Amino acid sequence: MIEPITETLVRELLKHGTSQRQIAKQLSISRNTVSRIVTGSDVRPGPSKSSSHEQHLPKIKELFTLCEGNVIRVQEELVGRYDIEIPYQSLTWLVRKYKLRIPVSKRAGRYTFTPGVEMQHDTSPHKVTIGRKTVTAQCAALVFAYSSKLFIQYYPRFTRFECKVFLDAALSYMQGSCGRCVVDNTSVIIGYGTGPDAIMAPEMERFGRIYGFSFMAHRIKHADRKARVERPFHYVEHNFLVGRTFTDWHDLNGHALKWCDEVANHKPKKRLGMSAESAYLMEKNSLIPLSKVTPPLYVAKQRTVDVEGYVHLDTNRYSVPENLIGNSLEVQKYWDRVDIYHGRKLVASHQRVLQGKDKRITAPGHHQPLNRRKAHQGKSNEEKCLTGHNSILDDYVAKLKKRSRGRGLIKLRKLLELKRTYPKEPFMKAVQDANQYGLFDLARVENMILNNTSGDYFKL
Repeated sequence: MIEPITETLVRELLKHGTSQRQIAKQLSISRNTVSRIVTGSDVRPGPSKSSSHEQHLPKIKELFTLCEGNVIRVQEELVGRYDIEIPYQSLTWLVRKYKLRIPVSKRAGRYTFTPGVEMQHDTSPHKVTIGRKTVTAQCAALVFAYSSKLFIQYYPRFTRFECKVFLDAALSYMQGSCGRCVVDNTSVIIGYGTGPDAIMAPEMERFGRIYGFSFMAHRIKHADRKARVERPFHYVEHNFLVGRTFTDWHDLNGHALKWCDEVANHKPKKRLGMSAESAYLMEKNSLIPLSKVTPPLYVAKQRTVDVEGYVHLDTNRYSVPENLIGNSLEVQKYWDRVDIYHGRKLVASHQRVLQGKDKRITAPGHHQPLNRRKAHQGKSNEEKCLTGHNSILDDYVAKLKKRSRGRGLIKLRKLLELKRTYPKEPFMKAVQDANQYGLFDLARVENMILNNTSGDYFKL
């Protein structure tokens, strides 16, 4: 069948006096076709197709909505409820013909923003290679709605603590804040409710008050409300991350900050007619200035020191001095470090483990070695007190150690007790006799000392 545009072209050429032969030659069609178009005999209606099952269309539409678009369930419900059997192919044909799956398009609107009025915040999971290992990182982004200036950072997880850390870094980077921050219906910021009825968590509401802005959640399934921050995620994933690997999280966020400065915010934008950095210079004077002093961002936890001298935090363990075993300490978790306090005294400070679990962080000097061989090397304190003053006593101590179990501590402690209890002359005479006759029973040695002292000090 000849196309309608060709029919129109043939009639226009005839009006301008072109012969049918020339028209057929120019359009590469036969003269008979040109003749049929001129006489009107080539006008044929399009093929029409109908189905005997169209009479059940109202029931099909009702069940299609009820079954959430599952045609198999529609077929089953038609049989179960109305005893109507329709082949699956006929049902799918009716769905396509009457466009039951195609949503009705609505007219789109447009959002315009004045300087300093709104900023938008959101997160998106990205695959990132850190230390030869690919992990899923949460990319947090903040965009000023007027100038489209972008700031991004990556986090292993995104809780309210990471959210406050990110917003603090973002507003410091922007050197000011807007009066409103639009977010999605995330439980990180929202306490309960959704959209216009959402009530922000008191913790996050107080945080926004410190920086001079308030949070606002868009309606569910209305992500276009924060399209300024939604669109850059694709650009970040397919420009910043492509071909880049990182040593750790600090290296990743350092490169992200450099990319924002040198690439994202200096790229000309068609909507603005300039770069985001240039538009930001026009918006900067309308921003809410930041406070000169802001409270530190940390999470405080109470932990009891375990028997190995560690406190537990986020599946990892951090060392404290071993004399604090069993004490309850306050652990302050910052983004990049962990501070541990005993009362008001700082007893330990560690670099925080951002990725991984079941790791031990031990600071030098916190724990003494547990190797018993090293601990028992050299002379004991008892031997040091007994030797070095008299050669006879030194010889007797050496022989006493050889005839004792282990290091001979029990025997040496008893001998040291005798030395400190009795006078020097009777003690040394008894030791000399015991060494001469090979007597190492200290109870008998004590009796010898008593015999040596009986006439001089008391009567027995």
